[in-house]
Amino acid sequence: MTSDQSKPAGPDLARGIAPSEIPDGGMIQGHVGDEAVLVARKREQYYAIGATCSHYGGPLAEGLMADDTVHCPWHHARFCLRTGEALGAPAFLPVSCWKVEQQGGKIFVREKAAPPPTRTTRAPKNERMVIVGGGAAGFASAEMLRREGFEGSVTLVSADDAVPYDRPNCSKDYLAGSAPEEWMPLRPEEYYKDQAIALELKSEVVALDARERQVSLKNGRRIPFDKLLLATGAEPIRLDIPGANDPRVHVLRSLSDSRTIIGAAKGAKRAVVIGASFIGLEAAAALRAREIEVHVVAPEARPLERILGREFGDFIRALHEEHGVVFHLGETPASLTGGEVKLSGGSTLKADLVVMGVGVRPRIALAEKAGLKIDKGVVANECLETSAPGVYAAGDIARWPDARFGGSLRIEHWVVAERQGQTAARNMLGAKEPFKEVPFFWSQHYDVPINYVGHAERWEGVQIDGDVKNRDCIVRYKARGKVLAAASIYRDVDSLEEEVALARG
Repeated sequence: MTSDQSKPAGPDLARGIAPSEIPDGGMIQGHVGDEAVLVARKREQYYAIGATCSHYGGPLAEGLMADDTVHCPWHHARFCLRTGEALGAPAFLPVSCWKVEQQGGKIFVREKAAPPPTRTTRAPKNERMVIVGGGAAGFASAEMLRREGFEGSVTLVSADDAVPYDRPNCSKDYLAGSAPEEWMPLRPEEYYKDQAIALELKSEVVALDARERQVSLKNGRRIPFDKLLLATGAEPIRLDIPGANDPRVHVLRSLSDSRTIIGAAKGAKRAVVIGASFIGLEAAAALRAREIEVHVVAPEARPLERILGREFGDFIRALHEEHGVVFHLGETPASLTGGEVKLSGGSTLKADLVVMGVGVRPRIALAEKAGLKIDKGVVANECLETSAPGVYAAGDIARWPDARFGGSLRIEHWVVAERQGQTAARNMLGAKEPFKEVPFFWSQHYDVPINYVGHAERWEGVQIDGDVKNRDCIVRYKARGKVLAAASIYRDVDSLEEEVALARG
């Protein structure tokens, strides 16, 4: 994806700027020819890198500089100011790094710096790395293994029929019809060949033998490994009610699911969404973009109140109602048959299309069968290693210790999964690096983005800065006098500052 942020703006850096134009700790966007360039200052040291995030094209100059990194305001990717490297997902590609010269009391940026040398790793070249799962964590792990200079074999086994793709878009722009399918792959198919990553699509792992160091595929093949990452993700829940498997009833998890819903939407006039989860509400917004009448059925009194609180819940309901969504709250479906959804309260809704968005469950059967320690997920230590040495877990299945938020966590967020995949990869190469990333996710409802940092299963108080109804706010969730999490609308820098503060403890 691209944005207007990549167009030249600001001063012509090749002609030079005065140091006073950049305060210590500050950043500005300029350009060199037709390329947008960010210049940052840390004391008397100046850095220059590409000004556009390589994820979705966010304007880095509107983000946050912390130490020698810049944080993207949109989806919290991080880049190194010294090299341009993408240090934190959801960005993977680096941005350009530029030479900075000081002459005659001015700062000049004229030419790009040479890329940093390829890294090398101590891991033996004959080691075999196997990754089970082609989602966020699996892709991020394979990419990081090669980025870190690992030269041994890397095999990525995926039950999906598509190369790893941008799953969040399955319920956002792609489902709404505003993102073409060519935007979906995280990397084109050629990437895996170029990086010598053996990508095994439509392949199901049915057994893991941690002692013999091999996995068995459904087709009978066995793949040996020295280190392995389990990143099997989660599967959508279908309610156990009559008609749950009716052809009109869909779940939304994969690109294939999204394609199927798009196909069903072409002839649909009315859709019923079961569940007011983030996925359910994003699907509702996407279907409204296709001019389909949408009804949302959910048992709670306010959508997303358990996660975001009363004020946000009221705002989200009002936002969707402004766009024509009809809510049936305090209700559950009793049956889904014959193009009708019968509700627990006795009423009936006609439906050409039903989307069930009532949550997911972690795919832990493979780990459980292999004898790995399980506790509502696959138990891992702070370095994401499971109870079987050399076997790691990341993404929706992983439960790891995190002292900041209390006890152990298992979080079903895309960016968390990607960053865990990156950490797991480095640890598979011997880094022994604890996973300490602050959880982050974003959700899109029509033209309103919601960013959420931290983790608060329960909180004692809510501090609202700004106005939720006017779409200009940051809401902090506190317990024991500490901020556990923050949700924001159009307060991007505030959100980044909360993330950095939580990371620093």
